[in-house]
Amino acid sequence: MNRKECFSTLLVLLFCLFASAQHDSVSASTQFPAHPRILWLKGEEKNILQTVRTDATWRKIHESIMAECDALTGAPELKRELEGRRLLGVSREGLRRIFFLSYAWRMTGDKKYLQRGEKEMLAICGFSDWNPSHFLDVAEMTMGVAIGYDWLFDGLPEASRTTIREAILQKGLQPSLLGRNNGWLRASHNWNQVCNAGMLYGSLAIYENEPALSREIINRGLRSIVLPMEDYRPDGAYPEGYGYWGYGTSFNVLFISAVEKAFGTDFGLTGLPGFLKTADYLEHVTGTTGNAFNYSDAGNGGGLQPAMFWFAAKRKEPSLLWVERGRLEREAPGRHIRNRLLPAIMLWGNGVRMKDISAPQQLFWTGNGKSPVALMRTSWTDDKGIYLGLKAGSASVNHAHMDAGSFILEADGVRWGIDLGMQDYNSLESKGVRIWDKGQYAQRWEVYRYNNYAHSTLTINDSLQRVTGNAPITKHSASPALMHAVCDLSEVYKGELLKAGRGVAIVDQSYVVVRDEVEAPQKATTLRWTLVTPADVNITGDNTAELSKNGRKLGLRVETPLKVQMKSSPAVSKNAYDAANPGVTLTGFEVTLPPGYRGSITVLLVPGGLQHKTYRLPGALAEWP
Repeated sequence: MNRKECFSTLLVLLFCLFASAQHDSVSASTQFPAHPRILWLKGEEKNILQTVRTDATWRKIHESIMAECDALTGAPELKRELEGRRLLGVSREGLRRIFFLSYAWRMTGDKKYLQRGEKEMLAICGFSDWNPSHFLDVAEMTMGVAIGYDWLFDGLPEASRTTIREAILQKGLQPSLLGRNNGWLRASHNWNQVCNAGMLYGSLAIYENEPALSREIINRGLRSIVLPMEDYRPDGAYPEGYGYWGYGTSFNVLFISAVEKAFGTDFGLTGLPGFLKTADYLEHVTGTTGNAFNYSDAGNGGGLQPAMFWFAAKRKEPSLLWVERGRLEREAPGRHIRNRLLPAIMLWGNGVRMKDISAPQQLFWTGNGKSPVALMRTSWTDDKGIYLGLKAGSASVNHAHMDAGSFILEADGVRWGIDLGMQDYNSLESKGVRIWDKGQYAQRWEVYRYNNYAHSTLTINDSLQRVTGNAPITKHSASPALMHAVCDLSEVYKGELLKAGRGVAIVDQSYVVVRDEVEAPQKATTLRWTLVTPADVNITGDNTAELSKNGRKLGLRVETPLKVQMKSSPAVSKNAYDAANPGVTLTGFEVTLPPGYRGSITVLLVPGGLQHKTYRLPGALAEWP
């Protein structure tokens, strides 16, 4: 064992000693329900059947799950095939298949779903291992097999039960006890949430056969999962962004929901500060187009989030489901069948009538924490309205990019200002790119989509933003006359600027203003202002441009006493490993700040185009209410 492994093992031992000194929530006297006990107790099927019979939307979801299960009965079995260092794609598909098939069996009693679920599990249990070196793979595989074992328990032959149970133990739970595999126990990001959830499900599934080990892992999870849940303080903004909210938060909800169902209590987890508030974040981070503000490592677009139905039920606020209602009613059911957690929506949303889901009242939301954001719109019901999102924070946060001060903009049904989002990890790792190093000059920041050059923010002297810098949101207002947020970017540009502040606003519910206030050092300083856009760009004057897309227009005008040079170029990287960005343009301008310059640059963004009239430009950021 090398020094690093010794140190890791020591940390785990210290963690376990500290944890064992605390009170165990689950003891030998704790009562466990009989199978099925994970998420969905015996006899609860009848409530869902009643909902399916009486509600067309829920019936459509149910029928899409059943149709997919019918298709799965003829699919080839999964094989242990790694993609790079990950088995995660196979694990996720395994979870999806088993979750779907087990749901179908419990809802219909049709043995073809039982037999296919059994076949899937036996194939997975025959793998040499579930890839513990990348423990997310083990966690999702364990969760899937545990759900199948528990939900299909009464129909499984004893020989199959034994095989599946031993695999959960030997390939799921036991590897989590080794220090080299369980660093996630001390993490405050999605790995903790996903891995603890997977191990909880495995422990609940085989409790009768491994009571002591199961209790140890359940209690360990209850103590450990509070670490990532701390990151929802104070307002619910998820530090890793939309994409990882759909991962980490969903598995956190799966953890709590299973604990509640099994023990009749959540042991205080739901009440941790900020956690229930995160449903507001998820709803507001989705724009008028239905796509999310995809900052950090998030993909483009948006998708159905089953966990939102759990939050809405907990808070007794159906309006939290406004976005989800829109997806269910407007999108074809087939779009959702790749969501491996889709059956959970039938459990958590059971009984919610779509007609009872009304639009939210608030048009503005802001959240502080590790990755502060401000999200504002002119309407929830007008898909042509304005949506504006501001990202602050730090590049040091897990999965973050150098995007402090960046924004997205939607109007007239078009996303004018975009975030390029993530690039597939394996596409970079397979080329030898070290994307997990977060040092100031790490190779991660050479990836095109990760640095500030390709975000809608400022670049100073062609330099990277400071990784250790942090940009807080310092003020905001939901006033319809000047709906806005202001962030302090000074730390992010330390060494290049003495001070930097950015305010973004929707003015009079009609157009957008981005105001930057800077103080330069005693040397000439080059400032580049960028808008990343999928639109066609036509530079129309010394300080103006017109963007066009889908028959719509957006006018851009720069207001500053300094001479600016308008620029526009394709979003093309020189690195062979970077993903292509077809149809995307970087537009904006460059300006030279004189030595010691203190002043502002204001950019006006007008849906419909500049109309050659006077627009109200807010004054200094200090005067914004």
